[in-house]
Amino acid sequence: MNHKRPGTGPLTVTVFAFPGVRLLDVTGPIEVFSTANEFGGRYQVRIVSEDGAEVMTSTGTRLSADLSVADVREPSDVLVIPGGPEWETLIKDDDFLNAVRQLNETSRLTASVCTGAFLLAATGLLDGRRAATHWRYSQQLALRFPSVQVAPDAIFVRDGQLMTSAGVTAGIDLALAVVEEHYGADVARAVAKDMVVFMQRPGGQSQFSARCQAPHTQQDTLRRVLDAVAQDPGGNHTLTAMARRAGVSVRHVTRLFYEEVGTTPARYVEQVRLEAAQGLLERGDDSMAVVARRTGFGSPESLRRAFARHLGVTPGAYRARFRTTGEDTKD
Repeated sequence: MNHKRPGTGPLTVTVFAFPGVRLLDVTGPIEVFSTANEFGGRYQVRIVSEDGAEVMTSTGTRLSADLSVADVREPSDVLVIPGGPEWETLIKDDDFLNAVRQLNETSRLTASVCTGAFLLAATGLLDGRRAATHWRYSQQLALRFPSVQVAPDAIFVRDGQLMTSAGVTAGIDLALAVVEEHYGADVARAVAKDMVVFMQRPGGQSQFSARCQAPHTQQDTLRRVLDAVAQDPGGNHTLTAMARRAGVSVRHVTRLFYEEVGTTPARYVEQVRLEAAQGLLERGDDSMAVVARRTGFGSPESLRRAFARHLGVTPGAYRARFRTTGEDTKD
């Protein structure tokens, strides 16, 4: 992202709260922007509700509003649209959707958290744009709003002046990316460190890991194999070695992978190794030869081919990208 500070004064962040809103969708971004003020940022945060009254969140916590939508006079540098479990009702509420449109009209950047993407989609703001939401709802978003280009497992997506993010804590990732855009990576990194959260989750990173995507299996033999790969990605995980570890034939372990994991043993091992390599590149400065050896790829060239095949970038470019929170954007 480019560092674009609109003007020289404080930046206004407006968070739209409504009955049934998810509490962390509101407080996560607010905490990021407020903490940024301790490290050189200049944000003024205000909570707006449709009528200016306090709202009850989905957890039963009450949130006070600073003003109503009608009372908003000054434009927002950032507008945050949180999500909530009652999104299916809200997308049918014309008055509510008009309030979202009204707030967006005077905002330089509008960002949704979790199911807040449905609220933006229902207003038509996401038509023809890429968008993200919680993985559990990505298929519903695509089915209900076919004009929206859903990125099914991205942490967050920016398309022009609209940003959408995945579930719950992804709102923190999104807010960190906004802080970085306004005040630079050093400030965003200081905020992440102070909040004890990772800065190294750029928008395009998957919400899942291969191990999390693999379904819980009742097969003890296969579970031993999956655990061994996860615990030591750089180990010997040839098909023969895995079959021996499981105490079954090569043919049988291959069939178990197809039935329980939905892929081949080799593809699963490569995905786990790729994620292990990503982790080393994100957190450290080891040479490509060391990363390749520790994660089971053997050589920098094999590591490079795997990154190109799955991620479309070189390991070096991936490491450089993880020095910021950014995600490729479409302006």
